[in-house]
Amino acid sequence: MSLAGTRTPIAAAADALRRARADALLDRAALFHDLEGLRSGLHALTAAFPANALHAVAIKANPVVEVLREVVRAGCGLEAASIEEVELALAAGCAPDRIVYDSPVKTREELDLALTLGVAINADSFEELGRIAELWPRVANRQAYRTIGVRVNPEVDAGTIAATSVGTSRSRFGEAWSDVERFVDAFRRYPWLNTLHCHVGSQGCALETMLEAAARVAALRRRINAALGENRVTSVDIGGGLPVAYTDSDRPPSVADYAAALRTRTPCLFAPRLRLITEFGRAVQAPCGFAASRVEYVHERGGRRIAATHLGADLLLRAAYAPNDWRHEIIVLDADGFEKPTASTQPWTIVGPLCFAGDVIAQDRPLPAIAANDWILVRDVGAYTLSMWSRHCSRAMPPVIGMNADLLRVLRGRESPDDLVAFWSRTPALAGRARTARSAA
Repeated sequence: MSLAGTRTPIAAAADALRRARADALLDRAALFHDLEGLRSGLHALTAAFPANALHAVAIKANPVVEVLREVVRAGCGLEAASIEEVELALAAGCAPDRIVYDSPVKTREELDLALTLGVAINADSFEELGRIAELWPRVANRQAYRTIGVRVNPEVDAGTIAATSVGTSRSRFGEAWSDVERFVDAFRRYPWLNTLHCHVGSQGCALETMLEAAARVAALRRRINAALGENRVTSVDIGGGLPVAYTDSDRPPSVADYAAALRTRTPCLFAPRLRLITEFGRAVQAPCGFAASRVEYVHERGGRRIAATHLGADLLLRAAYAPNDWRHEIIVLDADGFEKPTASTQPWTIVGPLCFAGDVIAQDRPLPAIAANDWILVRDVGAYTLSMWSRHCSRAMPPVIGMNADLLRVLRGRESPDDLVAFWSRTPALAGRARTARSAA
C-alpha cells in the first residue's frame, strides 16, 4: 500500500454513486468519503509508530466534523491550525490534551483560551513563548499540563512545490535550527516548555528531506538535554508531509516505509521515554475521498471538446490555479453510473461552473467520449479540497456522503440558498464549546 489512507477502487466508487442516486442522496454533485478506507489508513499509521505516539490528524485537510469524529474514534488526536479548528476538534469529541494547536499567528486571547482548555500548544516563535510565559501563572492545571512546544525551522531543502515547502532557510515558520543557543536558553528560561516541533511541508517533499528534518530536531534535542538534563525535552512533534499518489506514476513511500526509515536514521525518536507526535493530513485523508459531478453540457469550442460540470475551481483550487503541480485522476461514467471503456479516448477539457476562464480542472485530458448527463469522478479529493472551498459565485457546497461497507450516510448536507444568504449576512455567532468551557472555568 503506497498510501496511509486506502484509495477507493473505481468499481466501488461507481457503485457508491449508483446507490447514492437510488437513495436520492445525489442530485448534481457530491463528495464521497470512504470511512472504511480512513480507518484502515489510521490503523496503518498507529501500527507503524510506538504505542505511546500521538497522531494528531490535521483538521485543515478535512474539517467535516463527522469525518473528524471517525478519526477520534480510531484513537487519534487532531491538529488545529486556528482557534476555530480547536472548536471543531472539541465538537468532534477530541480530548483537549489530544488537540495540538499550531497556528502561526495566535493572539493573547487565543493563547489564554488554549491554556485554559489544556490543549497542546506549539509556539511559532520565541516571542510567542514570551506571551505564554505572561499567561502561565493564570493556568489552573499547571502541574498536569502535558505539552507546550516551540517550532523549529530545520532549514532543509525545498520540495518540488514551493508554495507547500515550509522548512527552508527562507521559511517564515518557526525559529532557525542553527540558532541552537537560543533554543537552549528558551528551555532554560521556561520550565513548562517540553516539546520541539517541526514540519517541512506537504506533497512534493522528498523522503530524505523529511528524514533530515527529523534528524536535525533530534540533534537539537540532544544538545538541549546535554545542557539542561537528560530528559528535558520530553516530546518531539515531527509534523506530517508524507505525499500521496495522485497519478499512477507517483510512487510515494508508505507510512511503514517512513517509520522504518526514521527508526534507522533517528532511533532516539522511538525511545520509550520520548513522546512522539505526528500531524499527518493529506496521507490519511486524500485517498479516501472522491468527487462526483453530473456533466451538464458538452461543447466544441475553440477546437476543444469541453465538458461542463458542477465542480471546478470552487472545490479543486490547486488543480485549477497550479495544474502543473496538482493533477487528479478523472474517470468517466455513463448516465447510469457505469465506467465507460477506455480503449478509445479523445482529448477533453473538464471545466467547472464558475464565471472565469481559469475554472478548468483538466486540460486536453485523454478520456472516453463524454455526453451530457454522464458522470465525472475525480479521485483523491479527501484532503485540501472542501476545506479550501471557494465562495466565488456563491455556489453551494455539495453534500458529503460517507461510505461504510454497504451503507451510505450524509456526513454534511448540501448547502441551501438560505445557508448562503446566512453566510453572507450579518448574523450573531454562536458561542463554541471552547468559549463555553472558558466561561465555566
